[in-house]
Amino acid sequence: MLEALLLLGAGVLAGLTGSIAGLASLVSYPALLATGLSPVAANVTNTVALVFNGIGATAGSRLELRGQGHRIRRFALLAGMGGACGGALLLAAPGDTFARVVPVLVGGASLMVLLPPRPSTFDAAESHRARTGVVVFAIGVYGGYFGAAAGVLLLALLLALFNETLARINALKNVVMVAPNAVAALAFAVFGPVHWAAVLPLAVGFFIGGRISPAIVRRLPMRPLRIGIGLAGLGLAAKLAWDAWA
Repeated sequence: MLEALLLLGAGVLAGLTGSIAGLASLVSYPALLATGLSPVAANVTNTVALVFNGIGATAGSRLELRGQGHRIRRFALLAGMGGACGGALLLAAPGDTFARVVPVLVGGASLMVLLPPRPSTFDAAESHRARTGVVVFAIGVYGGYFGAAAGVLLLALLLALFNETLARINALKNVVMVAPNAVAALAFAVFGPVHWAAVLPLAVGFFIGGRISPAIVRRLPMRPLRIGIGLAGLGLAAKLAWDAWA
């Protein structure tokens, strides 16, 4: 019961953190490890529960998602395909394959979030649809394989692509990230060491946190929120680098 309450609380906090900043696993993954799960079991259990964070965030972001259907279809398909590859990679070769690369990716994405938006990037980025698709697919692979800060990577990309409010871009990020998480979660549910007793309270917390986060984003000023997301991402990158190299 105490572990269930711990995971429920961690899920709510992770749901808020994930939907706002793309850093859900910064909270939920250590919480699963604290219950005694192995790193691989914690990873796959976390991925299954994460699906409900996206569902909750989508339910609370209908206002921000208006007119973005074409973007959702395009990016979700690419990210979902990447998630399938990432999930298969984890099941075939679990370990620290990406351990020394991930801090660089997360740190770079965090710096991109900290940079002020450039309105001219939208037209230029749209002329490189193939290149953008490859990047979204790669983020999906990473999301299916490990996932920590995958949302930050996607948020940084979308902020560079589209000159829109952070609330709309964040809502798009949350919906698109459902695809790789869901595809990987399906594979983990069939073939992975998912601990379902941990999934239930964590998923409920994820849904609650994801559901209320859009209302918070609407009321927060954009610049301080970008700075907070960027600094949190840099902190996670430093921690991941320490874990990989120490």
